[in-house]
Amino acid sequence: RSCPTGVFLLDIKQNELKMKPAFFSKDSCYLPPLRYPALCTLRSNTKSDEYQYIIHGGKTPNNDLSDKIYFMSLVSKNSKKMMVRCIEKDLGGDVPEARYGHTINVVHSRGKSMSVIFGGRSYTPITQRTTEKWNSVVDCLPSVFLVDFEFGCCTSYILPELQDGLSFHVSIARDDTIYILGGHSLQNNTRCPNLYKLKVDLPLGSPAVTCTMLPGGISVSSAIVTQIGDTEFVLVGGYHSDNQKRLVCNTIVLEDGKIEIVERVSPEWTPDIKHCRIWFGCDMGKGSVLLGIPGANKQLISDAYYFYILRCKEAEEDKEEELTTQICSQTSSEDPGDSTPFEDSEEFCFGAEANSFDIDDDDTYNEDDEDDESETGYWITCSA
Repeated sequence: RSCPTGVFLLDIKQNELKMKPAFFSKDSCYLPPLRYPALCTLRSNTKSDEYQYIIHGGKTPNNDLSDKIYFMSLVSKNSKKMMVRCIEKDLGGDVPEARYGHTINVVHSRGKSMSVIFGGRSYTPITQRTTEKWNSVVDCLPSVFLVDFEFGCCTSYILPELQDGLSFHVSIARDDTIYILGGHSLQNNTRCPNLYKLKVDLPLGSPAVTCTMLPGGISVSSAIVTQIGDTEFVLVGGYHSDNQKRLVCNTIVLEDGKIEIVERVSPEWTPDIKHCRIWFGCDMGKGSVLLGIPGANKQLISDAYYFYILRCKEAEEDKEEELTTQICSQTSSEDPGDSTPFEDSEEFCFGAEANSFDIDDDDTYNEDDEDDESETGYWITCSA
């Protein structure tokens, strides 16, 4: 009720997590709360601090799948309110079907930029559904979609190297290249240690997309990647299988069109994290990762979630990660009886730098400071 838009600002200072409602501008479209969408950031140029979020797909609150694509940007902020604008983009051509658990990345080539959508899951086509498996999901076809937002058109590519649809994989983009790592295939029920290199060339004519399969991949799904240097990343978390978390961390280095993945010293995981069955989280920028676990593992409050911050230092500073103490807990209103079976997930989506929403340290939220929600929130009106 305190946040009609469903979008929050999470502010962490001195190991205390605060949530503030974000408000949308009056010219914004409606953005439904989405689970497992694909999200990335698009900067106006490599040196600019101005950027937009690109959000595609995901599950809606009533478990429908979205095929919409949104651009969300920060309009203004102060100590009491953050204002964002959300615009829905219309696409033509080979539009990707509704899906979730996929990825979207931005590539840059010859002074131009495009987005690449790959992977995910969708519901079984209506013509193939049965009463017993009406809402069953299947792997999306292993097509690569190139999206030109300037002209609003999509083009799909079938590449022989990509044989299986993948969900909850890792994708890292640098310049004109995207590396796709791991992921889960429903068809084979496997997490294959595949590593693909997608290269996108954007000449004056038609774009060219090529794929190369590389050695040295990792069998993992739902892992989190955080960037700690210009060419250095850290791979954290994820699952080896439905019943086995991946507690090993890796360093990923992208240089000269090559990728190197090596195991690194893992943090001292707390007993809570070691023994929990499910964990989730997201990259917070600048080498920080937010991790969450269900409270049932602590045998205290079954419907609470406990959060931790993992800080990955740059190699020249320290090759070990630092796991901070528990910083907060948040009670969930979800009915445990309605909980869904285990599925790979990345519950949170962050794309901002850690300090991009800094506000006054002395600020406290006061509901009386907010404007009339009938103007700032999303409301549906009905007339005769």
